[in-house]
Amino acid sequence: MTLRRLVLDFTREGIEIRTLYRTKQDSNPGTKARRREVTELARTSLTHAMETLEGRVDVVGTSGYSVQEDVLLATTSPDVDKQVKKA
Repeated sequence: MTLRRLVLDFTREGIEIRTLYRTKQDSNPGTKARRREVTELARTSLTHAMETLEGRVDVVGTSGYSVQEDVLLATTSPDVDKQVKKA
């Protein structure tokens, strides 16, 4: 499995995690196996993201005044300067 995107929405009921990924496996969306695969992918991805936030983090996009959205890029790549677009 290859993670493409992980989106976290914080609601009153809890956290909604939307996971976009590619896989070569054909597990049915309603199976326990698929749920376990996606849960493990999200868990390891969140753990990796938290570890990465301990390093260099750049604000690469901002938006809004009363409702604000900032986009963070946290990377451990040695080529980080080539990957970040300067605003």
